Amino acid sequence: MTDDLVAALRPLLLAEASAEAHASGTEPGDLEQAVWLRLLELLDSDGPPVDPQSWLRRAVRSEARRSRRTTRREQPYETEPAADTDRHDPEHMALAAARGRALREAVRRLPGRCPRLMEALLSPNDLTYREIAGELGISQGSLGPERSRCLGCLRRLLTPEVAARGVRG
Repeated sequence: MTDDLVAALRPLLLAEASAEAHASGTEPGDLEQAVWLRLLELLDSDGPPVDPQSWLRRAVRSEARRSRRTTRREQPYETEPAADTDRHDPEHMALAAARGRALREAVRRLPGRCPRLMEALLSPNDLTYREIAGELGISQGSLGPERSRCLGCLRRLLTPEVAARGVRG
């Protein structure tokens, strides 16, 4: 039943998402994915819609509106000047050096093999995952989860040192 419903709605969803995507400032594929997700949630809770085509049209328009609202409300984060930009005055150079020292010190305090992994990731040699995995003696597939765990630890270590700048997003 679900496969038949998906097969029947796919052409209509492609057309509706393509028509609404430009005005909402999003990609048609993103709208399609959001509507498929809403359909799965609906099937789990209430079962299939009574009039699937009408439901689909309403769902596409609703997701397009949500995307427009989100885009209007999003604000970029304030950026901090990088150390390698044109700002070579002593104050900016001192702040960049202090940030680098704090990062290196926090990396050294990480548990287990996290210091070696983070050093490899931060290396100026721009190593690939395959090279890093070979250097650390772990599988390439476990590198991503290990990196996430190490970044979480690093984030917790640096939290007291990073002051909140104000309201974001």
